Amino acid sequence: MERPAKLVIASHNPGKLREIEDLLRPLGIAVVGAAALGLAEPDETGHTFAENAALKARTAAEAAKLPALADDSGLAVAALDGAPGIYSARWAGPGKDFRLAMEKVEAALKGKSDRRAKFVAALALAWPDGRCDVFEGEVEGALVWPPRGARGFGYDPMFVPDGHAITFGEMEPARKHEMSHRARAFAKLVKAWSA
Repeated sequence: MERPAKLVIASHNPGKLREIEDLLRPLGIAVVGAAALGLAEPDETGHTFAENAALKARTAAEAAKLPALADDSGLAVAALDGAPGIYSARWAGPGKDFRLAMEKVEAALKGKSDRRAKFVAALALAWPDGRCDVFEGEVEGALVWPPRGARGFGYDPMFVPDGHAITFGEMEPARKHEMSHRARAFAKLVKAWSA
């Protein structure tokens, strides 16, 4: 698979955009965010992270006439049958208030002893001609309450990855990038570029 010189990042989430830019920087790929191009966010009508990532990437690639990279990711909590899952951002409400989303998760876990969770990411790379490849990654961990740390974004302050004592919200960004669900999906994408 060829590696593009420039990519549209099909996201309006500043935290996600920053994280993807950090991952792409060493590869020398120029990036532009969907918001900077005035691209609308499509409705996420897929039933999986992969379907939603592909939908967002294809929409951006077609509109911008450039290759586009989209991510769909979220938190899957074992005791909640995988919720919030693909609805992770919607749990934050229209204002994208992830403090509220974390409170909802904690309330839903009341009386449950199983705190296992995982972050899941699907990265889709779409081309203006309609081609699209999807790469997925996961990181397992457990949830803590109250949330800890002001780094990262989304549910990071309540997620402790397996083998660690601090949350993603407390972790240095470079350390998180070494192990995150997005980094694992990204590693598969980079491997495909070098194949």
